[in-house]
Amino acid sequence: MHPVLNRNVYLVKEHVGMFKAASNYDVFDPESGQPLLFCREDRLGFFTKMFRFTDYKRMTPFHLDITTPEGDPVVSVKRPLSLFLSKVDVLDENEQRVGGFKQKLFSIGGAFDVLGASDQKLCHLKGKWTSWEFKFISDNCELATVTKKWAGLGKELFTSADNYVLQISDEVPLDNPLRMLIVSAVFCIDLVLKE
Repeated sequence: MHPVLNRNVYLVKEHVGMFKAASNYDVFDPESGQPLLFCREDRLGFFTKMFRFTDYKRMTPFHLDITTPEGDPVVSVKRPLSLFLSKVDVLDENEQRVGGFKQKLFSIGGAFDVLGASDQKLCHLKGKWTSWEFKFISDNCELATVTKKWAGLGKELFTSADNYVLQISDEVPLDNPLRMLIVSAVFCIDLVLKE
């Protein structure tokens, strides 16, 4: 696991773009503004690009590659075509599955089960219907939160690009694969629930 995943606070900024098919993000250290990770969706096929401009955008597959600014692979997030509920896989830098997310049916605000490599349930990711906040909960212990950050009136009204703050608790051990899943969840939330 890459050492950049052992941090506890991240600022995730989605790229702004008119008529963009691919979703791209940059991840920063919120205190220094230093770029930590780049997340790019370079593996889009022609038909996927076409469907991204229709009402079927939420159903299209995605494959995000998350790298360091130097280009070293850190983690990948991918989902096949989704007709109803999403099942997202998270892969490590060697393209080995470390876990994923399974969308829950009938959840107000959005919810996922966070699964380990053998599909065992590690924790629950639940959104609030009254605000834009998601929490990772395991045995009544809060492991992390994802909160939408206000991007300004112009950006909020005229684009779908969002900014998020991810705060990971000290309860999550360093070099634990759960950190890969938590960092990947920000992109999963944006692509599955908010696009």
